[in-house]
Amino acid sequence: MAQPERFSNLPEYAFPRLRNLLNGVGPGGEPVIMTIGEPRHPMPDFVAPIITETLHLFGKYPPNEGTPELLDAIAGWVQRRYGVDLSPSRITALNGTREGLFNAALALCPEQKAGDRPAILIPNPFYQVYAVAAAAVSAQPVFVPATEQTGFLPDYAALDPSLLDRTVIAYICSPANPQGSVASDAYLERLLELADRHDFLVFSDECYSEIYRDTPPPGALAVADRMGLADRVVIFNSLSKRSNLPGLRSGFAAGSEANIAALRRLRSYSGAPVPLPAQAVSAAAWADEAHVDANRALYQRKYDLADRLLGNVPGYRGPEAGFFLWLPVEDGEAAAVTLWREAGIQVLPGAYLARQVGDENPGQGYIRVALVADEDTTARALGLLRQTIYRGA
Repeated sequence: MAQPERFSNLPEYAFPRLRNLLNGVGPGGEPVIMTIGEPRHPMPDFVAPIITETLHLFGKYPPNEGTPELLDAIAGWVQRRYGVDLSPSRITALNGTREGLFNAALALCPEQKAGDRPAILIPNPFYQVYAVAAAAVSAQPVFVPATEQTGFLPDYAALDPSLLDRTVIAYICSPANPQGSVASDAYLERLLELADRHDFLVFSDECYSEIYRDTPPPGALAVADRMGLADRVVIFNSLSKRSNLPGLRSGFAAGSEANIAALRRLRSYSGAPVPLPAQAVSAAAWADEAHVDANRALYQRKYDLADRLLGNVPGYRGPEAGFFLWLPVEDGEAAAVTLWREAGIQVLPGAYLARQVGDENPGQGYIRVALVADEDTTARALGLLRQTIYRGA
C-alpha cells in the first residue's frame, strides 16, 4: 500500500538520522550522550509509594479527561503559578504533551479557511510533532525562522497578511526547544493580538516552563486571560521535565471550555488515557513544589558550568531556560562527527531539528547539547567539548 502523500515529504526523524551519521564511527572516549532531552535527575520520593498503593487500579479503565483529583491538582498549580482560575472543564489530561500537540490540531483545525487551504505556523527550528500535525490535517506548514536576528523566537507578525488570514494555528514553544529563549509578556501580547486580528489559535508548548535561571517564564494562558482572549490559546505542559518523570507520560492541555471540549471529544475516541496509578502520581506531583525547586537548582548549577566553560566562545549564548545549549559551529553534522570520534560526546546537529526553506536551514550552524547528566559528568563533557571544537577560542 502506498504511503499517504501528506506524509511523504516528512524527513527522517532526528535520532535515526544521527545514528546513520555516526554509523561506523567509534567513540573517542567514554561515551557521554547529550542528544536526547531525557531528564536524568532523581524522581520525586513519593512516586514509588503512590504506585504501590494504587497498583490495583491498573485493573480499571481510566477516564480520558483525567480524574477529578488530577484536574483539581492541575487547576491548583495553574492558579499558584500563573494566577489563572480554571474550572476542570477547561483542562484535559494528556498522555504526554506530544499526544496533545498532535491531537489538538486534529480537533481544532478546520478543513478550509478563507475559502482556501489552511496554514499552520511553525517556528524553525521546532519540535517535530508540529509538522506532523500539520501534515495530518492537510494544512500548509509555514516554517518561520527563529534565529538570533529574531531573538530565537518566530516573528509571525512579519508574515504576509493574506497568509495570516489563512492561518488556523500558530505553534510557539517557550521556553524554546532548542534555543532556550523565553517569550516575554510583550511578545505573547503581540502574538495574541495577531491571533485575534486574523482569527487563529495559539498552541503554546510550555513543557520547559519550570526550568529557568532566575525569573519564571510567562505563560500564554495567563496573558490571554488578562487580555480577555482565553479562547485564542491552548497551553500544553507535562511532568516530564518539571518532575523528572518522562516515562510517566502525563501532561495536560488547558484553554477555553469550547476548545478543551473539542479536544476531549476527539480523545474519547482516539486518545490514550493516563493509567489511574499514573494519574495519582501526577496529582501529587502538580501539588508539590519542593522537588521542582530542587530540580531547578541542579540545572542552575549546570547553567553556571556552561557559562564558565564556554562563555568566551564567540557566539555563545547561555539559555534563559530549559536544559539545552544551542551552540554555534561551522557545520552541525561535521561538529557532531568530530565530537563523537575524538571525545566520545554525542550531540545533535541543529539542522536535524529544523527544516530547509529555500537555501537556508536555520539549524545548520548549530549543535544541540542536552544538560541532563549529573554535574560532574556535564563538567567533564563540556570541558572536552570545548577542547575538541573550540580549540582556538
